[in-house]
Amino acid sequence: MTSFLDLRSDTVTKPTDAMRQAMAQADVGDDVYSDDPTVNKLEALSAQMLGKESALFVPSGTFGNQLALFTWCPRGSEVILGEECHIIQHEAGSAAIIAGVQLRQISAPDGVIPPLEIKKRIRRASLQSPATTLVCLENAHSSGKVVPLDVMRNIRTVCRDQNIPVHLDGARIFNASAALSCKASEIAEQADSVMFCISKGLCAPVGSVLAGTKDFIDAARLKRKIMGGGLRQAGILAAAGIVALNEMTSRLECDHKRARTLEAALAKIKGITVQQGGAINMVFFKYASVSNEDQVKHITNEFKKRGIIISDGSNGEFRFVIHYWIGDEELAQVIKACSVIFEKQAE
Repeated sequence: MTSFLDLRSDTVTKPTDAMRQAMAQADVGDDVYSDDPTVNKLEALSAQMLGKESALFVPSGTFGNQLALFTWCPRGSEVILGEECHIIQHEAGSAAIIAGVQLRQISAPDGVIPPLEIKKRIRRASLQSPATTLVCLENAHSSGKVVPLDVMRNIRTVCRDQNIPVHLDGARIFNASAALSCKASEIAEQADSVMFCISKGLCAPVGSVLAGTKDFIDAARLKRKIMGGGLRQAGILAAAGIVALNEMTSRLECDHKRARTLEAALAKIKGITVQQGGAINMVFFKYASVSNEDQVKHITNEFKKRGIIISDGSNGEFRFVIHYWIGDEELAQVIKACSVIFEKQAE
């Protein structure tokens, strides 16, 4: 089978040898009864690393975010969040189906929501309006940027004054902590509940974790059952997550540095404009010589011929994502391919 370098996302990573060994040897039980010792260990470790009282293993990031909304929010209430966040853009409208809530969007360039704009939109239930019951943030943001801690603290203060909880989509919280040079717990401190993925950038094959107070997680455990998230002998999956937290979170800065190296190389190619301010493992750029779908398809095929898989670039806008399996040698291969393919297309 041909092995490709895959730049579509950091979700495409395969488990490391240490993960595969841990999975094969995992001590398991029925997690619906809280009897799986490996799941319990992952949850305890997650809570400790995020500075929360308790945590819950869930199948995916979307599941974790929607479980948070389902747990926090009465049906028909309102959630305030940034208009480009993952919950709105990439979770298939599930907030309307599962939690039955209305999403009130605020313009939030790079995930930064002005605290005053949140305060202005907070509503109490009336004959005409739903009650605001949750504010959602995202850090790191899916734009590849990170939200400064001061911004999060100010939002937290606004919400606390209004007695409204904050949920953090921290799918890549460990990338954010590396970029902000702080502990993940310092970011998590600014939210009442936090979801993070062990399958984004950390090489674990499946799963995410939702963390918060013990009371919140106890309530979420019931809601997880309602959503079909009782995974029985899930320790086989949780074992990889433990390795991810212990071994993979501390190396993410390597991915960030390689992403900046790729940005610098792309910036030298005629017709390419690199998005500035990227902080994590993502590289966004626009290629001026692409104007239709056929040209995009030609470019993706050219990369595939060279053993590299990329996402289709909508309107000439591309995203390359660096991860554990893209080391220095692989990065050099990618940069060489970019030089050949994009410069040739520009001719």
